[in-house]
Amino acid sequence: MPISISFEVLEVLDAIDRTGTFAEAAETLHRVPSSLTYLVQKLESDMQVELFDRSGRRAKLTEAGRFLIDEGRQLLAAARHLEAKTKGIQSGWESELRICLDAILPSASLWPHVRAFYDLGMVTQLRLSTEVLGGVWDALVTQRADLAVGAFGEPPHASNIAARPIGTLRHVFVVAPDHPLADLPQPLESAAIARYRGVVISDTSRQLQPQSVARHDGQSVIVVPTLAAKVEALCEGIAVGMLPDRVAEGPISEGKLVTRRVAGVREYTNCYLAWREDKMGRALEWWIAQLDKPDLVERFFGALPPR
Repeated sequence: MPISISFEVLEVLDAIDRTGTFAEAAETLHRVPSSLTYLVQKLESDMQVELFDRSGRRAKLTEAGRFLIDEGRQLLAAARHLEAKTKGIQSGWESELRICLDAILPSASLWPHVRAFYDLGMVTQLRLSTEVLGGVWDALVTQRADLAVGAFGEPPHASNIAARPIGTLRHVFVVAPDHPLADLPQPLESAAIARYRGVVISDTSRQLQPQSVARHDGQSVIVVPTLAAKVEALCEGIAVGMLPDRVAEGPISEGKLVTRRVAGVREYTNCYLAWREDKMGRALEWWIAQLDKPDLVERFFGALPPR
């Protein structure tokens, strides 16, 4: 069955409703009034629906006419967006850009960049996600992300992935003040720590080998889904473990956690901005230019309000 409604007639109906008369709508559209009248009457005939009540001195929309105009405006907006998006893609802008942020980094620091990107008026849709530990690299390798912000640890051996260092993250070993490890001489030995439950965030890798931070041989652990849950478990004294120093400083200043030095543990982890070179477009290039800073990690944490 052929469709009677065209974008042309939807634009005509929209103009009539906005201006109030066929004559003013025709002037707005730079057409003669008779052409508008013909289009509307033809649509009414084809649909067998009365869009205007012409019983009075001025034609008024019927309930069906009002419904058609309101719904038609949504179709017009979608068509305009589709047209702009198609032109944008033709000029090198991606239809969608998928950005993955490590859950350790504060997402609030990303919003100014998101706002600046949308201020460009481009049609690229952003899809933001978070992953944990090796899951950030995994998102790139499995093509779930085009750009990774805060991929920790060394880059995997994978084709089409480029990486730039954006800083380091210092980890500190923390326990609740009343935990037995808080009273032992420092530095703590791995064997002593292994006697107590640890807490780790579940690595979200799907294909790559999962990572863990400073897990001790023979230590039982509780696996939690988020960084916030890990901090809570540590503050409750349920478990012990490592935290980024910028994350730990709040609970430490509040007296909920204390730091302990640990023998033989690497405190610093390299952090990277990484992307898929086979997905390079103008939106991805823009984001790389904004975030490719050797001190981005520090900038992200420094953007947080003081506690």
